[in-house]
Amino acid sequence: MILELDCGNSFIKWRVIHSSGVIQAGGVVGSDEELLTHLSEAPSLRPLQCRLVSVRTEEETERLAALLRSQCSIETKVAQPARIQGGVANGYEAFERLGMDRWVAILAAFKLAGRACVVIDLGTAVTSDFISHDGEHLGGFICPGLQLMRGQLRTHTRRIRYDDYSADQAKATLLPGRSTVEAVERGCVLMLRGFVSTQLEHACAYWGADYSLFLTGGDAALVSDAFPQAHIVPDLVFQGLAIACPLEEKV
Repeated sequence: MILELDCGNSFIKWRVIHSSGVIQAGGVVGSDEELLTHLSEAPSLRPLQCRLVSVRTEEETERLAALLRSQCSIETKVAQPARIQGGVANGYEAFERLGMDRWVAILAAFKLAGRACVVIDLGTAVTSDFISHDGEHLGGFICPGLQLMRGQLRTHTRRIRYDDYSADQAKATLLPGRSTVEAVERGCVLMLRGFVSTQLEHACAYWGADYSLFLTGGDAALVSDAFPQAHIVPDLVFQGLAIACPLEEKV
């Protein structure tokens, strides 16, 4: 079995798969130690290899790899920047500066689409990337995600105070809000939708209607109903990680 890790700034997404791609287990944890606890508490999960994509510092990533080696006897392969990989040419002037989570999602989307595509990841930060028909990465955009927008309003506006349950309830519709929580939550969702709409304007300017749209990330569900043409792929990063770090299962 293979352990796959997507190490973000706030959380670690993990799953254990067979080399065939069948998922055995998975989840989201807040620390390296919590990940090790999950693995140790599941006797049936005994991955011998790990592939990992990280936006953390090299020191943090190396620390996790060392823990997996010493406590679980798991060898880790870390996805690395590349100028060209998986039929895609990295479009950043300094290719090594493109976030690795974005890069592997780009690889997966281009493989799935086989044509021009737009990749939008709606997570802590919202990112978009444009890939041409011939696999040229044209660049992209980054803006704050829902949690960051909400957090800034709560932090810098004295009268905006509400709990997470109220926030979830407020997003049941997108009618004009009649309370602060409704106004903030629905306004932030509309900003996300507006961002996606703008990306599609760029895509249409490039390719007309001849492209594919991919949505991923934890808040993709908040905008997906407005874009029925979109492919919703929650594990897009993991699919791209398999392209960047191919492994043969050890037995």
